[in-house]
Amino acid sequence: MPTKLGQNFLIDTTIAGKIVQAATITKEDTIVEVGPGTGAITSLLAQQAKDVYAVELDATLAQDLKKRYDTTDNVHIIHNDILKVDLSEILPSKTYKVVANVPYYITSKITRLFLESKIPPIEMILMIQKEVAQRITAEPGAMSILSASVQYYATPSYLFTVPAESFDPIPRVQSAVIKIVTKKESPQNSEDQIRFFRTVKAGFSAKRKTLANNLANGFHTDKTTITTIFTSIDIAHNVRAQELALEQWFMLIAALEKEGHYQDSAI
Repeated sequence: MPTKLGQNFLIDTTIAGKIVQAATITKEDTIVEVGPGTGAITSLLAQQAKDVYAVELDATLAQDLKKRYDTTDNVHIIHNDILKVDLSEILPSKTYKVVANVPYYITSKITRLFLESKIPPIEMILMIQKEVAQRITAEPGAMSILSASVQYYATPSYLFTVPAESFDPIPRVQSAVIKIVTKKESPQNSEDQIRFFRTVKAGFSAKRKTLANNLANGFHTDKTTITTIFTSIDIAHNVRAQELALEQWFMLIAALEKEGHYQDSAI
C-alpha cells in the first residue's frame, strides 16, 4: 500500500536483483540507498556491500526498516530527507555508490544533488520514470538542459525498462533503470562550470528558435557575431541546441570566451 508520500513500492524480485547486479558491488563498497521503502533492494545490497546507508523520508517506513535491520551491522537506516542530508557527516568514506528508486517528482533534484556534491558518488544506479531516463541518456538530436547537465558531470547509460506491474500500487507510467558514472575530472563550482550552465541555459531558452538566435539574445549581441563564431568551429548556422554534442558545447564556450563574451554577467 502507498504511504502518505505516495511511493510506488518495487515488488518484483527479479528487477530488484537486476538493479543490484548493475551496481557491480564488492565487499569494499559503501552504498547510499535513497528511498528504500519496504526494503526490496536493501537486503540484496547488504549481502554484497561493506555498508549500506539507507535514507528514508517516511517515518513509518523508516521505523519498520530500523526494526528489520536492528541486528544487521552493515545496514544503517537514516530517517531524513536526502535533499537535506550532509553525506560528509554520515559516510565513513568519500568513495561510495548510489542505488535509488527515485520519486519521479524529485528526480532532477536528487541527480543534481549528488553530481554537484563536494563528495560525488563514483556511480549511481537510478530507477526513474522511463521518459526522464530517455532524456538523461539522450544523444545529439534529442538533447535537453537535463541531458547536457548530467552529461557534463557524468556518463549515463540506459540499462533496462521496468514494467509498471513491478510496483505496488501500479503507476501510470513505465520506469527504467539507468547507470550514471561520474567523470573523474568533474569540475566543482568552477568558472568553467558557471560558463557551461549559463551558455546551455541560454541555448535552450526558446526551443523553436535556432541556437544562434538564442545565444544572440542571451549574450545581448547580434546574430552575425554568433554565426561568425559558429563558422570558426564548424557548427552549422541553423543548428538547434538539442543537436549539439557535449564536445561542441565545450568548443563553443571556448570560442565565446576567446571573444570576450563572458564579460557580460547578464547571461
